[in-house]
Order: sequence, then structure tokens, then C-alpha cells
Amino acid sequence: MQLGFNGATTMTSPLLLDVEIASNAGFDVIEITATKLDQFLHDEPLEEMHETLEDAGLQVHAINSIEKINLNDSAGRAQVLARTWQLSEYARALGCPWIVVVPGPAPAGMDWNAIRDDTVNSLRGMSDVAATFDVKLAFEFLGFLWCSVRTVAQSWEIVQAVDRANVGFVIDTCHFYAGDSTLASIRAVDEKKFAIFHINDVEPMPKEKIEDANRLFPGDGVIPLKEIIDAVRATGFDGVASIEIFRPEYWQRDPFAVALEAKEKALKVLNR
Repeated sequence: MQLGFNGATTMTSPLLLDVEIASNAGFDVIEITATKLDQFLHDEPLEEMHETLEDAGLQVHAINSIEKINLNDSAGRAQVLARTWQLSEYARALGCPWIVVVPGPAPAGMDWNAIRDDTVNSLRGMSDVAATFDVKLAFEFLGFLWCSVRTVAQSWEIVQAVDRANVGFVIDTCHFYAGDSTLASIRAVDEKKFAIFHINDVEPMPKEKIEDANRLFPGDGVIPLKEIIDAVRATGFDGVASIEIFRPEYWQRDPFAVALEAKEKALKVLNR
């Protein structure tokens, strides 16, 4: 697999520093945090970022993310589509194939069929926009209790129902573990729709209490990474494993040292 650096791992660093870190640490690709790109574009043109990436010899694999894409009112749907248009423009200009898109909270009492159908409709509308720019959407379930789409199986059901060439999915090891997904559900997916494999670990704690801040470097926690990686490889997937760690403790450290440690530990579990 190619190794990707996700900007959430160094969330307090600006985008230019993320690019420098990812390049100097020897990552194959970078996954850009959308809010960091917004901040960069407040002062600099998009062409400047394109040139910076070229000079660094770094490919952008994804922009992460558009959040709460489903279960919206009409104003919310319009906002999601507008953001899809904006990030698709950015992605095309940067030669970036994917935009990560994330479901929102589940309304009380809404059954799975209603959640699935609304999410499918939302993704189809976003797909139409992204296709205009030849960009693809990577749908990422969240294993947390509050989320409307929590497992690999649910995510895969939605992506199959959307049935669009430019809509795929993400598997994140933290969300896999927190949402009690199964290894069999990974083996059931089509690797051609597999956009990104987010790799990380978590602290030993009840699954229902896991939050992003509880993430750890790969191999430092309790997620059965070997088994998950074996299941991912069994699909035939050989794409990007991107290190995504939202841990505030790590954000206080030297970002280059964090990137190097993340890379070393990710390679150790991937090559085990």
C-alpha cells in the first residue's frame, strides 16, 4: 500500500507545514484537511498550492471532508451541494481524485431504511456535482454512537445503492472498532470502490465512549489492526493507507517528529 499523511494528525499546523512534513518524512501522498485549505486560500491563490505540491513532489489523494451530508433540511442540502462544488473545483485544480464525505447524527426514532434512503439521495446529488469536475466522493461511516451510519456493512449498502462510478467509501480502523463492524463485512466489499484506508489505534476503554481524541499511533492501542489489515488486503485493495489521528496531545508536540513516529509505527503494523 501507499502511505498517506492526513492533516488531522498535526491539526494545529498550517497546510504549508503539512506539505513540508509529508514530503520530508517520505510519505507517498497527502490527505489535505479542508479547513486548512480554506485558511491557505484566504491569503494565497490556489495556483500557489498547486506549485507548492509540485515542488514537494507530493500527490494529493483526498480533501477531507464535507460533514453532515445527510438528513438535512432544504437549506442544509443546498449548503452541502455548494461545498461539494467548491471542494470539487479545488480538487480538480490540485489533481486530487477524492473528497471525503461524512454522515451526520441520527435523528431520534428514525429507522435504518429512512436513513439509508436519505443518504443515498444526498450522495447522488453530490455525485452529480462532483462528476462535473471529474472528482470522486469517498463516503466515510463513523462508528460513534451518535452517527447515522456506523458500520462497514451500512456504508457498503449505501454505496451499492448509490451506484455511481464516482462514489466509493472509506474504512477507518477507529470507526471500524468503535462501531463493532465485522471482518466479514470488509471481505464482502468491492475493492474497486475502496478509496482510502484510514489507519490509527485507540486507548483501552469502552467502545461506546470512544471519541476522536482517544486515537493513538498505530500499534499503541487495542484495535486488532493485524486482523483488519489482513481483511482489507483480502479484498485485493492495494491503495492508500492514510494515518489519521485526532489526538490533541500529539498536536502539542513537534509536528515533524509526530509524522515520523506515525510513519514508523504505521509501517510496522502494515508490514507485520
